[in-house]
Amino acid sequence: MIEELKPYSHYRAAQERWPGRLPSHWSLRPALAVFEPIHERNHGMKEKQVLSLSYGRIVIKPPERLRGLVPESFETYQVLHPGNLVLRTTDLQNDRTSLRVGFVRHQGIITSAYLALKTKDSLRPEYGYQLLNAWDISKAIYGYGSGLRQSLDFSHFKRMPIPFPPMEEQAAIVRFLDHANRRIDQFIRAKKKLIALLNEQKQAIIHRAVTRGLDPNVKLKDSGVPWLGEIPAHWEVWRINRLARVGNGSTPSRAKPSYWSGGAYPWLNSSQVNRGRIDCADQFVTQQALFECHLPRVAPGSVLVAITGQGKTRGLSALLEIEATINQHVAYVTLRSRSDCPTSGSYLQLALSAAYSTLRAESEGTGSTKGALTCEDLKRFKVVLPPRTEQADIQMVVRGETKAITSALQRVEREIGFAIEYRTRLIADVVTGQLDVRAAAASLPEIEPDTAPVEADADQEPDIDDDDEEP
Repeated sequence: MIEELKPYSHYRAAQERWPGRLPSHWSLRPALAVFEPIHERNHGMKEKQVLSLSYGRIVIKPPERLRGLVPESFETYQVLHPGNLVLRTTDLQNDRTSLRVGFVRHQGIITSAYLALKTKDSLRPEYGYQLLNAWDISKAIYGYGSGLRQSLDFSHFKRMPIPFPPMEEQAAIVRFLDHANRRIDQFIRAKKKLIALLNEQKQAIIHRAVTRGLDPNVKLKDSGVPWLGEIPAHWEVWRINRLARVGNGSTPSRAKPSYWSGGAYPWLNSSQVNRGRIDCADQFVTQQALFECHLPRVAPGSVLVAITGQGKTRGLSALLEIEATINQHVAYVTLRSRSDCPTSGSYLQLALSAAYSTLRAESEGTGSTKGALTCEDLKRFKVVLPPRTEQADIQMVVRGETKAITSALQRVEREIGFAIEYRTRLIADVVTGQLDVRAAAASLPEIEPDTAPVEADADQEPDIDDDDEEP
């Protein structure tokens, strides 16, 4: 069905770079004619359900993730109603990867650092969301944040031209995109399940090699560490604080351009740990931020561990291959500089990778540490180390045994990336009238139930870390 879409029969020039050309029967209206800012503060704590913008979705934030915010602080939050739209218009220069627009489906409150909008009567809220979503994912939004400006408000884009089809055509576009998004989401969910299975298989190979070694006939001894069990008799158990220094970083204020504008020093958040090996960054801070915010300079060869979050990222580790600094959701483990150090950063990362499930369980304590690891947890954590020569052999064997799995994971990740790119182009083409979906939308069934469970947003890192939000 999607492959059969055709352009409209007649177009006219829109005279603007975005959206370019426009179907002849559509009009262009300034954003202020169809969108209206809302500023409903949560005075008197009339709403208590806290919402968050995560990967382009407005989700309910569980109470255990509020981490220290007291209820009185929510008085400054803004109240949202179903059908409202939310834009994160901060940090435009440094973060060009986030999804910045969300559609509100639940009553609640969100940080006042975001811009909340509602659509006027002539514009369907769902179509308004898809318009702003296309503006965001096409990166046209960054054209409004040039120079030193780190954020936008409605006044900066209130005269932006908005493609405006008739109301019934807006409904057809929303109907078609809902259908297309469900199909793409189902494809991505299936691929993510495959990734989870492949990662389990890879994890089992690493765990066996790191805790038992390569010789099936080796003499064993009790390690005294529950997660390790029996280990080769000639191996040694080490606490991490005997091997390395452990610490974490912070997030310089997004409200201070001098911390971010023109920055050249790599700054990493917890989502980077998913890469396994980190050789580049997508965000950078200035020397002023390094000095005034007391950010650590983490040396290459260190291991980074994600220490917070409700999803799969918490407990993951990665080898740092560049000098960088980190935020408060990441811990660094830097081996002490001494000639008799019993391991390397790459092997320590492999050992911590084998301990992923244990680190997850360690973080599931009660009280203030629930859903988080601490630097003290990591300092006390024990790993087992064979002699250096065996470490090199284990790394070589693990690379060989997991090579096919790693290739499969990369292939599946690319397939997900292609699906996301396809969705991006499709949304942009449909909401700007480059493709006519009226006939396709009319042929869709009235209801197409999707019985697949909705993935919790905690299973992926949010666009920004929680502490970046300003109450």
